[in-house]
Amino acid sequence: MNEEIVYGKNPVVELLKSGKPVNKVLFLADGPGGRNQDMLALLHERNIPYQFVDRQTLDRLSNRERHQGMLAYVAAREYASIEDILALAKERQEDPFILMLDEIEDPHNLGALLRTVDAVGAHGVIIPKRRSVALTGTVAKTSAGAVEHVLVARVSNLVQTLQELKKQGCWVSGAEAGGKQAFESDLTGPRVIIIGSEGKGIGRLIRENCDEIVSLPMKGKVTSLNASVAGSIMLYEVLRQRAMSNVGGSKCETKGL
Repeated sequence: MNEEIVYGKNPVVELLKSGKPVNKVLFLADGPGGRNQDMLALLHERNIPYQFVDRQTLDRLSNRERHQGMLAYVAAREYASIEDILALAKERQEDPFILMLDEIEDPHNLGALLRTVDAVGAHGVIIPKRRSVALTGTVAKTSAGAVEHVLVARVSNLVQTLQELKKQGCWVSGAEAGGKQAFESDLTGPRVIIIGSEGKGIGRLIRENCDEIVSLPMKGKVTSLNASVAGSIMLYEVLRQRAMSNVGGSKCETKGL
C-alpha cells in the first residue's frame, strides 16, 4: 500500500497525541482497542474513524510485525475545515467554488481531481469520512503535488454540510445523467459541484438536496465517464463561465457551520 502505516500500541498512541492527521485506526476485535476507553475517547474527540478487524487483517497490513492489536493510517496532509475553504474564497474576494465528492473510492480519481481543482482555482474539496478514499500516499502521488495546495475538508455528513452551504447562499449542482446539459446551465455565482461515486453515482439524499442536476453530453456509445474526467470537465466549465461573466454575483457568507 502506498500509505504510511503506524502499528503497535505506543506508536499509535503517540501518533494520536501528536495531533498529526490520521485517516483511520484499526483495532483487533476483542483486542486492546476495545479495552482502552481513553484511546476511543480521543478518537471520538478528534472525530477520527476507527474499525474493529480480525487478526489476519492486521497481520497482513503490518507484514506480520508486532502490531499489538492496533494500526493507524497516517494522512498525507492535514485536513481543512469548511470554514477554511470559505475563508479562502473571501480572502480572494471570489464567490466560493467548491467540489464535493460523494463516496469516491479510487485514490487515482481523487488525486486527479485535486490536480484539476488546483488548476481551475477552486477553493476546496469536501469528502465524507466514511465509504470514501482519504488523503493517502497514492492520492498525493497522483495529484502531482496538488495535495499540498488544495484545501480538503473531511465531514461526517454530506447532506448536513450541503444544507448549511445552501443556507449561506451557495447553489448546488449535481453532475449526473438525465439533467440539463451543463454547457447550457448557469454555473456562475457561489457554487458547489457534486461528483458521485464510480459505480453508484450521487446518492439519493445528496441528489434530493441538489438545486439542480446537470449532465455532460454523450454522443458516442459509452454511457458514462470516469469520475475524474467528468469532474474535471465540470470544473473547467465553471471556470469558463466565471471568466465570461467576470465572476460577478453575490458572495457566500462565511458563517460558522
